[in-house]
Amino acid sequence: MGAAVRVRWCRRAPSHPMKNRLFHNFQVKLMLLFALFALVPLVAVGVLAIRTAEDLILNMASNQVEQVANDKGALLERWISERKADVTVVAGTSILQSNQPAAIMAYLELIRQQYRVYSDLTVVSGDGRVICSTALGKTAPEAAGWLAVAREGHIHISDIGFNAERNESYFRIAAPVRDDVGRVKRIVCATVGTNAILSALLRVSLGETGECYLVNREGLFLAHKEPRRILKENIAQSESFRNIFSARNRGVTYVDYRGIEVIGASARVGGTDWALVVEQDRDEAFHSADVLRRYIYLIVVLSICGALISAWMVARYVAGPVRRLSEAADCLAAGQYEGLALSTRRKDEIGVLYTAFADMARRLHDRQHRLETRMELTEAELKETDGKLRATEEAAARSQQLASLGRLAAGVAHEIRTPLTSLKLFLESVESDIAVSVEYEEDFQVAMKQIRRMEATINRFLDFARPQEPVFQSLKVGELVEDTLTVAGPRARQQETEVLVSVPVGLPELRGDRRQLGEVLINLLVNALEATGEGGEVTIAAGLERTGGEREGRTRVRLDVADTGHGIGKANLARVFDPFFTTKATGTGLGLAIASRTVQRHGGEMQVADRDGSGAVFSVFLPVPAGGNEGH
Repeated sequence: MGAAVRVRWCRRAPSHPMKNRLFHNFQVKLMLLFALFALVPLVAVGVLAIRTAEDLILNMASNQVEQVANDKGALLERWISERKADVTVVAGTSILQSNQPAAIMAYLELIRQQYRVYSDLTVVSGDGRVICSTALGKTAPEAAGWLAVAREGHIHISDIGFNAERNESYFRIAAPVRDDVGRVKRIVCATVGTNAILSALLRVSLGETGECYLVNREGLFLAHKEPRRILKENIAQSESFRNIFSARNRGVTYVDYRGIEVIGASARVGGTDWALVVEQDRDEAFHSADVLRRYIYLIVVLSICGALISAWMVARYVAGPVRRLSEAADCLAAGQYEGLALSTRRKDEIGVLYTAFADMARRLHDRQHRLETRMELTEAELKETDGKLRATEEAAARSQQLASLGRLAAGVAHEIRTPLTSLKLFLESVESDIAVSVEYEEDFQVAMKQIRRMEATINRFLDFARPQEPVFQSLKVGELVEDTLTVAGPRARQQETEVLVSVPVGLPELRGDRRQLGEVLINLLVNALEATGEGGEVTIAAGLERTGGEREGRTRVRLDVADTGHGIGKANLARVFDPFFTTKATGTGLGLAIASRTVQRHGGEMQVADRDGSGAVFSVFLPVPAGGNEGH
């Protein structure tokens, strides 16, 4: 078993398409199984690592954004509280209650220069008349809003506006100035510029895409790094706005007013209807996760390549001997025993299998030799059997000739039967007239006896002439139509009837009895010529049609014989193929019935259609055999 032996392999022809062979290959299955067990844990760990990293980055980014939003919101809220406190202190000073405009003006100017956040300080009386103003005594157009609230004794903070000349956002704080008894005597209004605080608020360290902006409940930008958006752009219909002011469905990630997915957080500013929003683009926040994902993909691809190479080596070691054994089995099945030998140095189960296969091949070779010897001995018996088979074939041929003679006799008997029946009916009708003549009674009975004898003989002929089974062979539709025209063409020319033929070249071949199908077409063509008469037109057309669905449907050849006669009539359509039904004065009514039965024995069917007095169409449907080729 350990010695090396030369092996001559025979190449087997592929019995399956390449795809099926690959699918049923044991080596490929072994490779895929090995790769599957090697890669599934790696892919699972990679997916888990990516999801964990994404969740971790999302939590870190959202916490950072939320922390920045809370810090900025607290800073803005504290800064507004300080400005409210400033205006409240100014409103409580005794200078503003005095009647010295010059002193009030100097005090207001000192406050504006000292704090540097007030662009204008104005003191008005209770009826709205300006007492002093650092803006040259002019009152802002929207003074009525804060004036009405301040008259009621409350501190009022207005919405943020935008000063295009100074390119600065601002808002107003109004506080009441009370007299000694607590009544509102005057009102001080401070216009607060926001550049100082917004420069600190809008500046955030959240990568390149992080931003901070301020909006009100109507969706207008109150502060933004792009001044063109302030008080001009409304985001009330965006997902950003719903995420800021809606208590429901608030998410960490959403699509902002630019249509970009961001990680955002917001903080409401106390005492106002403002909200401070901090956002960072999700793509930038997840950049590190994307890098990790690419590294994991690269590792997975390299692992797949390594696993497939390792699996191929293992599968070749395991499946290679099995494949060579399969090739040797094909050679053995083909009877190629010369040079067929198996050898291996392996001592495992594969080695045992090789030894068993070699022993089986040797035994089969010996048995084949014995069978060949036995076949030589039985050659004489085969020759004798061949002689008997030829004798049987000759007997069958004679039987076929007798059957043809029987059909001919039956046809003749059928033609004789009609006049014989007429003669019988005539004699029966005159029986009463000759009953008075005794000398003719014996002659009459002899004639009737002979007529009944002839009828019995004809019936025996008709019973003998049974329909024969068709002899199937390959038929071309065009040749079948040509044979029909050869037989019926002279009659068409005699009665000056034009016969139109339309038979496509690419019709598939049929399987059927050439003579029987030819008789069907001749019968239909002769009937069409009789129905058409002189100067008419008969059409023979052929084509393909498909019945049923795409998968379970069948393809059939359709032969139509149409005439331009008077038609059949709707009342007679259902009886056309009934035996002995005819509309002719001299017809037997068997032609169409025999044709229909012939087509049915070929697996087809016949149909008839009336064309409303302009003729009739007889259609023959014959199935295309399985695997039938087109183009004949």
